[in-house]
Amino acid sequence: MLRILLVSARPQTLLPLVEGLTADGEVTLEAAGSGADALQAIRTNPPHLAIIDCDLSDREPLPLVQELLTVNAMVNTAVVSPLSDAEFHEASEGLGILAHLPLQPGKGDAGELL
Repeated sequence: MLRILLVSARPQTLLPLVEGLTADGEVTLEAAGSGADALQAIRTNPPHLAIIDCDLSDREPLPLVQELLTVNAMVNTAVVSPLSDAEFHEASEGLGILAHLPLQPGKGDAGELL
């Protein structure tokens, strides 16, 4: 069973991604509405993957990834971001982010991520 933590304040917008991730039944999806909640969840019961949305009220996504690395460097991350692929690569270099997802990721993005 693959455990994924979705860190987002806009879960309805990410519903197609969620549906794609949970379609096969081998994924357990948990939610965190803020960066603080995500850090607590990772300390308590680390997921295999944390998907971090760009629209959080308390943190920017890339600094949150840096914080997550200090809590548990074994948690894989993916980030939803409006940046182009080149801009994202430049901004996130060295953070070991598994995937860059578009602002409105869909079922196809979920398949590629899995």
